[in-house]
Amino acid sequence: MLQQQTLRESVRLAGMGLHSGNRVTMTFTPAAPNTGIRFRRVDLEGQPEIEARLENVVETARSTTLGKGNVKIHTVEHVLATFAGFGVDNAVVELDASEPPVADGSARQFSSMVESVGLVPQGEPREVCAVTEPIELEVGDTHLSVFPHDRLKISCTSADRQGRYTQFYATEITPETWLRELAHARTFCFFEEIEFLIKNGLIRGGSLENAVVIRDDAVLTTEPLRYNEEFVRHKMLDLLGDLYLLGRPLVGHVVAIRPSHAANCALARQVHTQTRRPLQTARAFAPPPPPRTGAPARPATEPAPGPAETPVVDGATLDIDVLMKILPHRYPFLMVDRVTRIEGNKITGLKNVTINEPYFAGHFPGHPIMPGVLQLEAVAQVAGILMLRQAENAGKLAYFMSAESVKWRKPVRPGDALVIDVELTKTRGKIGRARGECRVQGEVVSEAEVTFMLIDAAQALGG
Repeated sequence: MLQQQTLRESVRLAGMGLHSGNRVTMTFTPAAPNTGIRFRRVDLEGQPEIEARLENVVETARSTTLGKGNVKIHTVEHVLATFAGFGVDNAVVELDASEPPVADGSARQFSSMVESVGLVPQGEPREVCAVTEPIELEVGDTHLSVFPHDRLKISCTSADRQGRYTQFYATEITPETWLRELAHARTFCFFEEIEFLIKNGLIRGGSLENAVVIRDDAVLTTEPLRYNEEFVRHKMLDLLGDLYLLGRPLVGHVVAIRPSHAANCALARQVHTQTRRPLQTARAFAPPPPPRTGAPARPATEPAPGPAETPVVDGATLDIDVLMKILPHRYPFLMVDRVTRIEGNKITGLKNVTINEPYFAGHFPGHPIMPGVLQLEAVAQVAGILMLRQAENAGKLAYFMSAESVKWRKPVRPGDALVIDVELTKTRGKIGRARGECRVQGEVVSEAEVTFMLIDAAQALGG
């Protein structure tokens, strides 16, 4: 079994963020065994850290963003791809802004940083995520699969919606193939996308110095293409970085057709679920531990336990069994039966309204209508679920604090399926603000902006 690796010493790079356009200095520093890859915001009070793990993914539109509370790190995929390519298991990435430098749009300079300081083996063995049976995922036009294999191999096809510049490439990932075949592939976009990206506050640091632009049949770039298949190779670079959010190297053959950051992360979650299954089964059949009379001291070499994993991640759907594990609400005040979509700061919940709801007995006899305040409560509960991305918030109550811009447009009656669309617009500590719309058969029946606060259930009960 191979040993874990970290950087031999620290190394620094200054530049500009692709989407933010902010000046930034980034430093790669060595880290202790079993600590993984962590991003540290040295420009913020307390220098908060975010682990490069799936549960911390908060946005996947055009890039992959990690977040904890109000702290975010944007566009992490190129840095993670570099560490995955070279086999760096443990490192801290220090940033004095919210986004690593774009450099030339590839991972060339990041790779040069690693090469300049070299790697050092550590005493702990490296654990991998080995795929044991095929996994398939289809999201819109994206189709991803992963099959058992003795190493990590990626076979990828990329194309736009019109089928332009369709390219295919495949390679097994080693430090040599990473540096030779993928690291130099630059990011790219189509000319007609630029206006949309600018209007949405993206690519503020973009230019032909750090991206390739495709306009009709022309390729706009300050230098010739670095590979004949540069576009698909960059897609593979992004995919490699997103898959490193597993926290361990992946072992399997990934077959990707038109990959995207959202689909890449969704595939990684399915891999994570499969590779954890044997461990969960072993725990289920293990004998119960003996009674504990006191907690023994943890050996100095044993890492401290991390927070419990949360099911509230991008791409997940949550049924009632899962919701009742993460929400303290119970009958008759659990106002969501299922979560059907989680994507960044947006979430969709479903409440099936039946005649058995207790409030129909008095609201109103002979003309049952779901109270509007309960629709607001449903919005607050669904919004509160998004704040449970952080495991430390598990089991907390979402206290409804205020509502603004409230509109009730149509009555909700027994038999209706209430679809609750919520966007979390602001968070600060345990306070959240969200905009929600409730729909029945596609028509808006109510809408509001709500503010809520998460508190400990025990505190709410006076415990």
